[in-house]
Amino acid sequence: MKKILAQGAEAVIYLKDNKVIKKRIKKSYRISFLDEKIRKQRTKREIKLLKKAQEIIPVPEVIKEGKNKKEIQMEFLDGLKLSENLNKFPIKRQKEILKEIGEKVSKLHSKDIIHGDLTTSNMILKDEQIYFIDFGLGFISPKYEDKAVDIHVLKEALEARHFENWKSLFSEFERAYKKTKEAKKVFERLKKVERRGRYKKKI
Repeated sequence: MKKILAQGAEAVIYLKDNKVIKKRIKKSYRISFLDEKIRKQRTKREIKLLKKAQEIIPVPEVIKEGKNKKEIQMEFLDGLKLSENLNKFPIKRQKEILKEIGEKVSKLHSKDIIHGDLTTSNMILKDEQIYFIDFGLGFISPKYEDKAVDIHVLKEALEARHFENWKSLFSEFERAYKKTKEAKKVFERLKKVERRGRYKKKI
């Protein structure tokens, strides 16, 4: 028996036999052979990213690549999704969590791993550790721009989902991230990314 945990435009994620299975959805608007190729490539890329990230921070362990190379079987993390639980903690604990997130994101970025969807919906608190999940939009890049955009996504997620304390929470993240060598250039680029965003909203 399987239980659907989430369903998006790209994939359905379900729980079966205490394992998480991520299955990429067939797209009817794509030519069949091209659709097969794209889904296999994206699955392969995500597995590669997960295995690389696993050497640096807590992420779900990849059990195996599923049938037809369009599925990933992963460890099930029985913890608290931060998007639903961060606001329930005392502010001191919330800040500690964002400090930990800052440290972990800086470690990923130092190895040029871009998560691609860096929100609290993709973070799970288990055994007092933050696990990052869903690297489906992730990729490898040394560019400050890509690292800045990653952080911008998180900043917007905090403002939208955790608006009561988002400024102080992002400050904790920033302080922790800024302990790395390239942080200054990444945050300079972040200012440019945000300026572009404000300009687009006006037009």
